[in-house]
Amino acid sequence: MRIHNLYVDDKGISHFRDIEVEWGESTPSGQVSKRLPATGIIFRKVQPTYDLDWHPAPRRQYIINLDAGVEITAGDGEARVIGAGEVILVEDVIGQGHKSKAIAGKIRHCIFVPID
Repeated sequence: MRIHNLYVDDKGISHFRDIEVEWGESTPSGQVSKRLPATGIIFRKVQPTYDLDWHPAPRRQYIINLDAGVEITAGDGEARVIGAGEVILVEDVIGQGHKSKAIAGKIRHCIFVPID
């Protein structure tokens, strides 16, 4: 299972990379990862006109898109569409940050899971 990761380098520029979930034990219901730290859960509804210019992430957090996607552009210019059902770990809390834009004219429901 792939998780998108948006991180910042020592020059303050954000970049994408992919993280693979490490599976731990196998259970009768499937494979399970180890428990990862989290400090809460935030539900968010984003309007279809959402178009946010450069900004750093407010905190390190996982974002899970439930029913629509978002286009995110990293500081190095790479743009990715993070679709419904996908997960991104945003860690660019310093520097230029990233851009975020709604796609397909849809309201997006998502979950933020802070890890700091």
